[in-house]
Amino acid sequence: MSIPPAASGTVVVRSDEAERLPSIGHVLLADAGATGGALSTHRVELGRGAAGAVPHRHALSHELFFVFDGALDVLADNEVVTARAGDLLVVPPGVPHAFGAHRDSAAQALIVITPGVERFDYFRQVVRVRDGSAPRDALLAAQDRFDTYFLDSAVWDAARSAE
Repeated sequence: MSIPPAASGTVVVRSDEAERLPSIGHVLLADAGATGGALSTHRVELGRGAAGAVPHRHALSHELFFVFDGALDVLADNEVVTARAGDLLVVPPGVPHAFGAHRDSAAQALIVITPGVERFDYFRQVVRVRDGSAPRDALLAAQDRFDTYFLDSAVWDAARSAE
């Protein structure tokens, strides 16, 4: 839940009021509607070696990853980069990417998508798919709505299976 913008348009999201999706390690901070479309942002808190997102791309948005604790493996096109606390990665539109905690570490990161896309319903749907209450096809049918297009990556699969 976010606090209504101040007269200046400032958006404040209190940590203790943010929506948490513990089964996927996401903390939803500010969706596009709260920022006037400027960005969408959430945190991920992943256990040691935990999966984050499968390979996908965005047609319209950049995705920024700032790691503030641990190590995060990020697929960026055909390379897997391990980002550690203090590192920043920005993946441009159209570039295949995925992420997960490094095999030897948990990871906490801030993720920002700009321009913003209303994506919080996407994350809620991921929870339903993972717990079996919704079919995977539900996400496939909503790729345009969430600017999230799934794809295959042999590079990512090989990197994750090596762990």
